[in-house]
Amino acid sequence: MKDHLAQASMLIRRPAAEVFDAFVNPETITKFWLESTTGPLQKGAQVRWHFMVPGATETVTVTAFESPKRIAFDWSDGNSVNLVFEARGDAATRLAVEASGLQDESEAVNATEGFSIVLCDLKTLLESGRSANLVRDKAELIAASQAGQSN
Repeated sequence: MKDHLAQASMLIRRPAAEVFDAFVNPETITKFWLESTTGPLQKGAQVRWHFMVPGATETVTVTAFESPKRIAFDWSDGNSVNLVFEARGDAATRLAVEASGLQDESEAVNATEGFSIVLCDLKTLLESGRSANLVRDKAELIAASQAGQSN
């Protein structure tokens, strides 16, 4: 039954429009989450994402786009992701992520971990100007684990 949730949130000390744009702009999202994307997130868009784990790709279909408050999208497997950007004054944003439709508790735990790492790396990038390579390093561990399982 696909009814499990993953949730993560982070306070990012940057304006909501800037945090929102980090997910929309291909030049920025590829600094903290993706290896590449076929285009920006926008209303009704369908884009192909290439993650930092070798061979990991996903087709994302945008289902809601309310700048600078919310982006929602569906993965190709039917899971849904909702990003909510809540301004905290002029200079901070609470970013909350909820992924729904997950298969089981293990998938929910893995998604929660993954989104937590993404949000931490985004916070570091936007507040310091440099990625901490948290997603890239996690991708390297996943790739090494996958390689070890195939040997």
